[in-house]
Amino acid sequence: MKHRLLVVGLVLALLLVAGCDSGGSSVESDEAAEGSTEDAAVDESADSSGAGGTVRIAFSAPGADHGWLAAITDNAREAAEAHDDVELILLEGTNDSNTQITQIEQLINEEPDALVILPHEGEALTPIALEAMSQGIPVVNVDRAFSSPLAYRTFIGGDNYGIGVSAGNYFAEQLNCQGRVVEIQGLAGISVTEQRSQGFLDAIEQCNGGIEIVASQPADFVPDKGLQVMETILQQEPEIDAVYTHDDDMAEGVVSAIVNAGREGDMFLTGAGGSAAAMDRIAEGGLYRATFLYNPSMSGSAVNLARLIAEGEGLDALTEPDVPSTIVLPATTVTADNVEQYRELGF
Repeated sequence: MKHRLLVVGLVLALLLVAGCDSGGSSVESDEAAEGSTEDAAVDESADSSGAGGTVRIAFSAPGADHGWLAAITDNAREAAEAHDDVELILLEGTNDSNTQITQIEQLINEEPDALVILPHEGEALTPIALEAMSQGIPVVNVDRAFSSPLAYRTFIGGDNYGIGVSAGNYFAEQLNCQGRVVEIQGLAGISVTEQRSQGFLDAIEQCNGGIEIVASQPADFVPDKGLQVMETILQQEPEIDAVYTHDDDMAEGVVSAIVNAGREGDMFLTGAGGSAAAMDRIAEGGLYRATFLYNPSMSGSAVNLARLIAEGEGLDALTEPDVPSTIVLPATTVTADNVEQYRELGF
C-alpha cells in the first residue's frame, strides 16, 4: 500500500513539474510574442511618421518671357532646395496652354504628392487641374486663378484687384481727379488683367468722370509689345497726363516709347510687381512715379504650402491645423517716399 502511494505521489509530482515547465514556457512565449509585437509596432510607427521620407512636388509655370516669370521659377526652386525632404519635379515653362496641359498630364503620371501650377491661362488649364484633384493630388494654384474653386486645394496670389484700386487712388490724388489716362494692360482675358483693370475703374469713380481713360490696350506683360503699343497710342493721343501699366517689365518698353517721343515731361507712369529696375527709376524721380507690389516670392510660398498640405500639416501661426484655401498678398504702394524700405524685394 505504501509502495502504491509512493508511486502515485511520484507520478503526481512529475505531472506538476511538467505543468509548471509547460506554463513557464507558455508565459515566456507570450512575453516574447508581445515583445515582438511591440517592436513591430514601434518600427511601423517610425515608418509611417514620414521621418526621412521625401515629398515629391511637381511644378508648372509659363515660360520666362520676362523677369517676373523668371523669378517665379527661381523662387520655387530655391524654396524646394531649402527643405531636405522635398524633391521638385520641374519642367521647362511654356507660353502655350495646350503644351502646358500636356506637360501637366506628364506630371500627373509621375504621381507627385502635390502639384503647384501657375497657369498660362487659368480657364484653359482648369480641366487638367480638376483631373489632378480627382486623382487625389492636391493642387496649389498660383497667381492666375482657375475658373473653378474645385480645381485647387489652395490658391495663393497677389491682390490684383487691390493693385488696380491702389493705382486708381494714386492717380486720383496725383491728378486731383482731372486728367487723361492711358492703361497698358497685361495678357487679355486672364483674371490678373481683368482684376487690375476693374480695380482701377472702381477707384477712379470717386472722380465722377474727371479722369478719362483715353486708351486701354493689352501688351501681354512683354517689354517689346509695351513699346509697340505705346508708340501707337502716343501717335493717336496728343494729350496724356498719366499711364497706368499692369507690369514693371512691360513698363520698361512703355518708358522707352515715351522717352523716344520726347514726351516724358508731359506725363507720369506707374508699374506693378516691384522689379529692381522699377525701384531704381522710382528712386531717381521723374517719369516713373510708383509701383504696386506683386512679388514673385509667392511661388516659393506655394512650394512651402504644397509641402505642408502633402504632410497633412498647417501653418504654425494659425490655430487651425490646415493650410487655408485662399491666401492673398497685399498690394503695397511703393513711391519715392518709401522705396528704400522695399528695395530688397526687387527682382
